[in-house]
Amino acid sequence: MKEILQTAYWAYNYCTDFVINLANILNLSYYEINFILFIIGYPTLIFGTALLHFNQRRRLRKMIKFNGQRTSSMSNEQTQ
Repeated sequence: MKEILQTAYWAYNYCTDFVINLANILNLSYYEINFILFIIGYPTLIFGTALLHFNQRRRLRKMIKFNGQRTSSMSNEQTQ
């Protein structure tokens, strides 16, 4: 349990330092970087991933339907 807590503290400190350094490099405040990351970036990433999933799912279903029709028409030709 102690190792898990140490890892969590390390990750928190690393992320906090990263955001502070990023704010300094971009000449923005810590709060502005947090806003960009967690209010704009993260929801965009989640929404974009969901859109990508549904788009790929739709394309896969179309492909399966097309291949199924093609396979059944080929088998009909072979039986005739």
